[in-house]
Amino acid sequence: MQAQMLAPAAALVLWSIVMLMWMAATRLPPMFKAPGGMGAAKPGGRGVDLEGVLPDSVNWKSHNYTHLMEQPTIFYPVVVIIALMGPNPGDVAIAWGYVGLRVIHSIWQATVNTVTIRFSLFILSTICLLLLAIHAFELTALGMGAA
Repeated sequence: MQAQMLAPAAALVLWSIVMLMWMAATRLPPMFKAPGGMGAAKPGGRGVDLEGVLPDSVNWKSHNYTHLMEQPTIFYPVVVIIALMGPNPGDVAIAWGYVGLRVIHSIWQATVNTVTIRFSLFILSTICLLLLAIHAFELTALGMGAA
């Protein structure tokens, strides 16, 4: 059951890399076409410097990649804690639910980006994460894990 619990985390890592490649493939061509090209970027420039320079729909992929580096950093240790302490089939299903919702959130944000739908997907994934975090706490702090 440990491998089944870790599989959603591995899948989300792969998805994050897919988003990184999608972001690069979408952003690099217009960056080279921008006035002065890539060489015009100021030293120490950051992605946020491209806001208002590149089209919003191009920057959406970057925004989502940033989001994948934020909340999922909580998901990863929670999944490891549960995997070590003894997951149940519900934990695995909820972890896959979290990953599925994050993937849908990514695709939505990178393409359509209607905030109400995006926020709803975020809330649903956060509920999954909360359920996992509560169970990780129960398994560890309350001693409910497999002995």
